[in-house]
Amino acid sequence: MAKASKLKVALVLDDGLDKPDGVQQYILSVGSWLTSRGHEVHYLVGQTSRTDIANVHSLSRNVRVSSNGNRLTIPLPTSRRKLRQILRSQQFDVLHVQTPYSPFMGGRLVALAGPRTAVVGTFHILPNSPLYSLGNWLLGLWCRRTLKRFDAMLSVSSAAAQFALKTFRVRSEISPNVIDYDRFKEAQPLPQYDDDRLTILFLGRLVPRKGCQVLLEALAILKGRTDLPKFRLVICGHGPLENQLRRIVQKHGLNDMVEFAGFVGEEAKTRYYASADIAVFPSSGGESFGIVLIEAMAGGHAAVLAGNNPGYASVMAPQPDLLFDPRDAVVLADRLAQYLLNSKQREQMAAWGKGYARQFDINVVGPKLVDVYNKALRKRSGQ
Repeated sequence: MAKASKLKVALVLDDGLDKPDGVQQYILSVGSWLTSRGHEVHYLVGQTSRTDIANVHSLSRNVRVSSNGNRLTIPLPTSRRKLRQILRSQQFDVLHVQTPYSPFMGGRLVALAGPRTAVVGTFHILPNSPLYSLGNWLLGLWCRRTLKRFDAMLSVSSAAAQFALKTFRVRSEISPNVIDYDRFKEAQPLPQYDDDRLTILFLGRLVPRKGCQVLLEALAILKGRTDLPKFRLVICGHGPLENQLRRIVQKHGLNDMVEFAGFVGEEAKTRYYASADIAVFPSSGGESFGIVLIEAMAGGHAAVLAGNNPGYASVMAPQPDLLFDPRDAVVLADRLAQYLLNSKQREQMAAWGKGYARQFDINVVGPKLVDVYNKALRKRSGQ
């Protein structure tokens, strides 16, 4: 097993890598950075069709479920023989497990890990309902034996850390979600938005908890005001609410103010952020961190407004005035009007966000994560 600075790390995720959700973005960003620093990275994941990433090991058959307002996949019971084989053949220094994990895959990998392999976990979620909290409490009971095998536990935010303690009885350190800061900072605006209209941006799945419907209701309130500059709303994302949202647009006569851009890929996403004057994320809950907030800030162009839920509030703690009640369209309309009318305030908040987001750069967080790995390895070896 390697004791030098170069490590062999397995990033473990029960879900697949096909969706660009927050946890997938996290492990791909961490994995890419570790690889760029000379470490060897493997992705031990559930069922996935990705073939464009090196060292991806699809270890299970997965089934689709709805959970915490999201759609994801969970593994069916995975062959212990298959898991033993990959652990023995690869001899990983570190298993970095995305938590909560399934007893059927992630839990089995943890249980089968050799005595010299360090096990590190990262909590990523925050429940959006009492029922989901209860389900995770029961999962914590089920995983109690394997939880004892972890050498270090992390959480992406203080809200996620509170969830880990309350539900799994696990104490954790904060290690935030990460972005490639330079990729967002250097992005250029899209030419179609280079005109005399201000651009409000929403980016996220079109599901109830993300709050796009509240944003459209706020727009309907602003529509009749004659004191506001010309503006548009660009909605980036897709999901089951899209038809309903289009009906809201039609009902309130917002067609000339609202553009549905559909799903945007990772590269295009940076340019949409760079094109925005105001970025709005009215999520009502189920957010453990809020990577979209940091991505929008890193571009340095957009002032950010965020729904007041625990995950977003933990990220926006230095500027709580940027939070709003995500269920109150009147309040949101008022906040939007303030930003639309006050260019100086917009620019000040965009400049603040650009500086604030730098601490979440993978080049800042990555070395600290490697320190956690090395500390866990020293713990394993009794040093």
